Amino acid sequence: MSSYISDAISTQKVAIYIRVSTAMQIDKDSLQVQKRELTAYSEMVLGIKDYVIFEDPGYSAKNTDRPDYQRMMERLRTGEFSHLLVWKIDRISRNLLDFAQMYAELKRLGVAFVSKNEQFDTSSAIGEAMLKIILVFAELERNMTSERVTAVMLSRANNGQWNGGRVPYGYKWDKEAKEFSLIESEAKIVRTIYDMYEEYQSLAYICRWLNENNYPTKNGKEWSITTIHKILTNPFYNGSYLYNVYKDGKAVSKRKPDDWIVFEDHHIAIVTVERFDRIQFLLKRNRRGGVPETESYVRKNIHIFAGITKCGVCGALMSATLDKRRADGWRPSIYGCSRRRKNSSVCSNKYVSDAALGPFVFNYVANIIRVKNSGKKYSPETLGKKLLQGTAFFSVDHIGASGLEQLSDLLARGESGLEYKPSYIVEETDAKVSEYEMLREKHRKLQTAMNRLQTVFLYNEAETPPTEFILEREKITSEMSAIEKRMTELGGEAFGDKITDESFLKKASYFIMVEKLLDAKNIDYEKYIRGIDEQVPRNFILSIIERIDVTDGCVSAITFKNGMKHEFFYKEQ
Repeated sequence: MSSYISDAISTQKVAIYIRVSTAMQIDKDSLQVQKRELTAYSEMVLGIKDYVIFEDPGYSAKNTDRPDYQRMMERLRTGEFSHLLVWKIDRISRNLLDFAQMYAELKRLGVAFVSKNEQFDTSSAIGEAMLKIILVFAELERNMTSERVTAVMLSRANNGQWNGGRVPYGYKWDKEAKEFSLIESEAKIVRTIYDMYEEYQSLAYICRWLNENNYPTKNGKEWSITTIHKILTNPFYNGSYLYNVYKDGKAVSKRKPDDWIVFEDHHIAIVTVERFDRIQFLLKRNRRGGVPETESYVRKNIHIFAGITKCGVCGALMSATLDKRRADGWRPSIYGCSRRRKNSSVCSNKYVSDAALGPFVFNYVANIIRVKNSGKKYSPETLGKKLLQGTAFFSVDHIGASGLEQLSDLLARGESGLEYKPSYIVEETDAKVSEYEMLREKHRKLQTAMNRLQTVFLYNEAETPPTEFILEREKITSEMSAIEKRMTELGGEAFGDKITDESFLKKASYFIMVEKLLDAKNIDYEKYIRGIDEQVPRNFILSIIERIDVTDGCVSAITFKNGMKHEFFYKEQ
């Protein structure tokens, strides 16, 4: 090292730079060890006792954006130092371009660069060449390490495991249980923010109100519009975990949505998915150049069986996310055990896709409806065979006896346990539509009463006097006429040209769904689901099914809303 030590040793001064990443502040690479070794090296080897230590604990070498490094460079440019001493060259940077620029500047300033561990002399051509070779391999190692880390992080995210980072306001992370839980006092404020935006639709007003009423933030500072906007737009609050959204880990440039890793029902939600989507629509509409006020928002990525699919091994909820896009463009939902994704040793259950779950559930429901509509009585054995007709049940051996007995009892009473009335067909929120439906139901009852009256008059052996029959008939006819008149008045307003596109699509989707369930011998689930509004079959399934158990990628049981449970036993492979 003596070849580059100046003769004017008394005027020389060393800048000692120390950096360790957070994960490496232990053992021989710790700050204390570096500081002790480098000060001794300056005094004993370089023979310079005048030095200044600059240190950046917990900073990455990915770039040179570090506070003490920048202060050191500013002082180097003033000519204060003759040497820059480091533990290893990667303490400065692992980026070849950054280091090359720094080293070129040191040469212009006449500052010698010294690395204690690499032991090279930059005053010679060989030493400088060795430095460049070391830098090339240092950057190669960094890039390879980065690729390995990225692969591990993506794998963890695909299994629904949290990769760390800042915990959103309203939540806390349990390191032992490896799951999120609510900080109820903060969650209450989050709900208030969502409530206020739906009512006032002003970020500035919410910000001012929270600060004036002294609601606390995570760090004790005042609320800002940016913070409120982040809370309103972060899907974490509806229970979703998103990863691989941004390029280079910076929230600036987004990747294509197909590259995102999305886990729904990942943790306890503070707001519902529907409410979150509604807020996104309002935020977009309130932006300058946003959507027209007449446009309604559309819920995306509807997972038809989300919230009711349970792990048949451990009983945990199966979280929903999107599977990879198929060759024909379809991206089915995929459901995985929420406990397994946190710890693979806890549960061994497999994932199940809509491609397997959908055909099974919808064809099974369709078979129940067909059996009921046939009006025939079947033995439990024959009933089981009827319910398992279709390619979706090829590997099923039989249905549990208890479920078949329950269904037989229902069918004997003319029921199936699958009665369903869609809200947008029967109970429209519009008051006029509600009145129309109420009148139609009353008209139907009066028509039934009229039919019974005529039957009694014609076949009753007690010979009811004609005058009583005529008076009763006139009374019913008068009521029916009044109802028909009012229905005519309401008809144009309730069901005429003012019907929205969204309402029309839902009604059309409902009738398509009914037609498929009643008529198709075997429902092609993918073709069927891609041709209608997915919210319609989801509403239908949620209205009749309480729970679907999945074991090893197959439906092991379906529990209906009326308590009826059908268990499925499979053939030995």
